[in-house]
Amino acid sequence: MRVLMHKQRGFTLIELMIAVAVVGILTAIAYPSYVKYVQKSYRSEGIAMLADATARMERYYAQNNSYPVGTSAAAIGITNTNSPTNKYTLSVTGTATTYTVQVAPQGSQTTDSCGNMSVDQAGARNPSPATTDCWK
Repeated sequence: MRVLMHKQRGFTLIELMIAVAVVGILTAIAYPSYVKYVQKSYRSEGIAMLADATARMERYYAQNNSYPVGTSAAAIGITNTNSPTNKYTLSVTGTATTYTVQVAPQGSQTTDSCGNMSVDQAGARNPSPATTDCWK
């Protein structure tokens, strides 16, 4: 009498659980890095808004020998204070001799470690480029 042995096909439950655990571990490691990468790419919008506002303030100063007092974004020709993807909002404050332009993160960008970013008339940036990678 001859007994036929069937060869097992597929995965065992333990093999499947190991595969699921490996995928879970990889996801737990990769996702935070992905989020930081996305936030860094959106941060470039905020930096571009700061650069544009700073250039407009300096242009206004060159033409009028003072900065606009009280300053609103509209005073320097900025009609939309939100970034193209609504990840940052621009605000401008100042006196005749000083100003500060600032972008504040909105929505999912609020968890970015850089937070509010600003530049003043002397070119001082906050957070400091010497201690953070926020301006890269």
